[in-house]
Amino acid sequence: MEIKLQSIITCPNCGHKKEETMPTDACQYFYECEKCKQVLKPKQGDCCVYCSYGTVKCPPIQVGNGCC
Repeated sequence: MEIKLQSIITCPNCGHKKEETMPTDACQYFYECEKCKQVLKPKQGDCCVYCSYGTVKCPPIQVGNGCC
């Protein structure tokens, strides 16, 4: 299975989208929108901002290991 490292995060506050490279060795719990400066945190039940707001789930979830 190929792990995708690129994900597009969409800010729920202003709708700004940006493609980011996900880390493979840690979960990203905070993400600041570059447009409106809102700091995003994972939704309840999600492990990181990529799982909540990205187009692709984080690498640990992709391979079925659960999150960090």
